[in-house]
Amino acid sequence: MQQLSLFENNQLDRITNVSSVPQRSPFRYPGGKTWLVPRIRQWLDSLQKQPSEFIEPFAGGGIVSLTVAFEDLANHVTMVEIDEEVAAVWHTIINGDGEWLAAQIVNFNLSQTSVNTVLTVNNILIQEKAFKTILKNRVNRGGILAAGAGTIKSGENGKGLRSRWYPETLKKRIIEIMKRRERITFIEGDGMEVLKANAHRTDAVFFIDPPYTAAGKKAGSRLYNYSEIDHEELFRLASAIAGDFLMTYDNTEEVRQLAQKHGFDTQTVAMKNTHHAKMTELLIGRNLDWCR
Repeated sequence: MQQLSLFENNQLDRITNVSSVPQRSPFRYPGGKTWLVPRIRQWLDSLQKQPSEFIEPFAGGGIVSLTVAFEDLANHVTMVEIDEEVAAVWHTIINGDGEWLAAQIVNFNLSQTSVNTVLTVNNILIQEKAFKTILKNRVNRGGILAAGAGTIKSGENGKGLRSRWYPETLKKRIIEIMKRRERITFIEGDGMEVLKANAHRTDAVFFIDPPYTAAGKKAGSRLYNYSEIDHEELFRLASAIAGDFLMTYDNTEEVRQLAQKHGFDTQTVAMKNTHHAKMTELLIGRNLDWCR
């Protein structure tokens, strides 16, 4: 298949050109996995048969789950997210009134005053919370939703708040997701519990991308409202999965030790962070021969 050419000659140090990956998500998500999409395709293509269900316990911006749904890489996709703001967006698009959300976005007259008005209103309906979340995600620096994040100042080419506000593009992405929502289930809840409840299934695969709070880095606490998880327990749950799984983590000694303790295979893969600095992340699975 054409996508495998990205991995010929073991070139895992080749950084994915994210502009070559279809942008499906309405979010610009800190820690997003657009750069990993070609590896996700390769992983799923390496399996003996197409999974009945693809489960992402920490969905966030959802680019991986959306890619799987759009490209028919699994029969069904289940996205799980505990953050109530992010969940409001997925509820609205997948289970609710996505047309309203799309219309609200394209009809919004964006200014500092209108943004402040929306962001200071509380006790709102779920679709209104969805709009507020998309707006906050687009006007905050780095797309950060966690408390304390500031809004964009000068932005790109002096565009300020409009630097990441693309209403027609956002509308199109929402409508395209809605066309495929019969193939997507969204659950607002604890990804660890969903993983535990489905670990026995041989027909399901899991993509596990937890908040980055391991190894003392605590980056997740700055980026996400829900950043604390029990990483030891997560690895224990992963070891009980009957089907296949792929995890991605910060490339740290602590994480490597956890993987070794549970007999998992590891592989570093190159990526760039939001500041375009080259970094490596760690892929973790039972057998990663498919990416070597």
